[in-house]
Amino acid sequence: MLRLPGFRRIVHPALLACGLAACLGAQAATAPTTTRQAQRDAFRKAYAAAQQGGTAWQALATHLKSYPLYPWLPAAALEHDIATVSTARVERYLKRYPDLLPAHDLRRHFLAELARRKDWSDFRHLYHPGLGTALACDALQGKLAQGKPLAWKDLSTIWQHAALPAACTPVQQWAQVHGLLTRQRLWQRIDLAVDAGNPHTIATLSRWLVGDDKIQAQHLTMALRDPATAADQAQHWVDNTRNQQAATLAMVRLARQDSDQADHRWPALRSHFHFSSAQTDRIRRAMAVFTATDFTPDALSLLIHLPASAQNAVTREWRVRVALAAQNWPAALAAINALDPEQKKSAEWRYWHARVLGELGYPKAAKRAYTRLAHQATYYGFLSADRAGLPYAICPITFDGDSQQEQALLHRPAMERAFELFYVGLLHEARRVWVRALDGSSARMHQLAAQLAWQRGWYDRAIRTFSYGHLKHLYRERFPLARQDHVSAQARAAGIAPSWAYAIIRAESAWAPDALSHANARGLMQLVPDTARLIAGRHGMDFDGDLYDPQTNIALGTRYLAHLAAKFDNAPYLASAAYNAGPDHVAAWLAQRGKLAPDLFVATIPYHETRDYVMRVMAYSVIYDWRLHGSAVALSRRMPVWGKTYTPPDAGTPRKSVACTADHG
Repeated sequence: MLRLPGFRRIVHPALLACGLAACLGAQAATAPTTTRQAQRDAFRKAYAAAQQGGTAWQALATHLKSYPLYPWLPAAALEHDIATVSTARVERYLKRYPDLLPAHDLRRHFLAELARRKDWSDFRHLYHPGLGTALACDALQGKLAQGKPLAWKDLSTIWQHAALPAACTPVQQWAQVHGLLTRQRLWQRIDLAVDAGNPHTIATLSRWLVGDDKIQAQHLTMALRDPATAADQAQHWVDNTRNQQAATLAMVRLARQDSDQADHRWPALRSHFHFSSAQTDRIRRAMAVFTATDFTPDALSLLIHLPASAQNAVTREWRVRVALAAQNWPAALAAINALDPEQKKSAEWRYWHARVLGELGYPKAAKRAYTRLAHQATYYGFLSADRAGLPYAICPITFDGDSQQEQALLHRPAMERAFELFYVGLLHEARRVWVRALDGSSARMHQLAAQLAWQRGWYDRAIRTFSYGHLKHLYRERFPLARQDHVSAQARAAGIAPSWAYAIIRAESAWAPDALSHANARGLMQLVPDTARLIAGRHGMDFDGDLYDPQTNIALGTRYLAHLAAKFDNAPYLASAAYNAGPDHVAAWLAQRGKLAPDLFVATIPYHETRDYVMRVMAYSVIYDWRLHGSAVALSRRMPVWGKTYTPPDAGTPRKSVACTADHG
């Protein structure tokens, strides 16, 4: 579901209507005064009106001029009317609120409008550098429109970007016509685009090259867009530096797409081109790694015989995974021993070293290794504790606050605005103001602010701040029980363990209800709208398309989890993998490696993101189970062998104790 989460820029009506603290049911929120709460209620109504433009909002804001968020109201109205508003009105606002976030946004948006109007005089009056590449190019367009030629120094900054917005196209065209885009400069930016994997930029710039340069740039474009065709045609290309670069790129990308095709084309290209040793190593490394992710029969041999110069941390890691998938324990031990020193320190490879020792008949050495690792409250720490017969080592600490410093923080105008934005449901802007408010502050002040946020139900601030060092032991803050009644009730209604539902929310969105991924997954449990509609229809649930409402999102998300669990013997680790990568991928992996023990199966998931996701969710399930009950169902019980139906824990399920000794944590 969630890839790289982002956050909505558009205000969500449900969150604006109730405010995030109320929507999520803040467990320790400080009760606002009646006057301030009345201001918040009035602001929400006025803001909704201001977003419609005009001046009707003003009648609703009569008593809000002293409210910290009042400047957001005229800004919203101006933003709505930006296509018709005068420069004088915008400038009055900017002068009145020069340092506030709405003024920064309004300036940028109005400058874009002035560029659209070709009003370069007013544009120049309001513009200053540092407002982004598009506006920088608009400023250059304005300079040209006023008859002022450009020099290379005007373009040198934007030329460092692999991709440029449409506003830069006229500037680039002028520069080409007037001889600024030399062959050297064109190739400089093409190389940036190659490194960024951006074929569009290469294709655009190749139009301004001639002869062999043009052909070679087109080969690079083909290598990025269609590596199979490029690899096919490359054996007919002239053997020169640029074509070697394109052929290398095509082979690396083809290996990722289809390792068999890459293997088939490699002999012809290897004999045709005089690749450098670095290029040869890069191609062989890619072919070995992506053959490994396909778990082909020759994968282990390829990795073992990979030249030392072609090996890196990734190839060494995959050598272990392929050996584990084959349950070739001697080969797995040799592969672990071949890891670099830093890799060997990780909990993952320490666990697998212990596991392999046990399989090879060294149970005492294995148990010693498990015992040392069981001191960690992590996926591998919990698995190690299970194998060593030890309690889980979860060692909570309490945050050491400072009431005077906290009050001083709350009285910072910028921090007050951040919290007010949170209370009224303007979450994206709340985070932006939060960052500005703490800019330049000490780590201690960031921590105090995060604790204040947690107390008020703004959980994602605390989760992100307390995820390092000893602060990881602030389990109450890092694993909040927000809306405990709602999550638990919906999970039970769906037939899944509440601790698992909590873990998914924590892994997917870190309790940010406006989270939005690049795949259009939304809300706390990161559901894609089409999936949500399918689940709603299957369960006869009303769904208006709103996945940013926490209650709706959790109700649908828990039922989608139950749906995936039913596909995979109710096993949480398999359903979690399907939640992240999709059920078809998991079914294919099971068809190939489904007979493996669950920990082996997880270790051989080809996608790093999904593998890491499953481990996090399973560890979070243990921690949330402990948060809910004071003890936890063993992680190993949550990971049944595929084909053995898993029964969600109930009151009679055996539970593990949690202890914190001097050696733990």
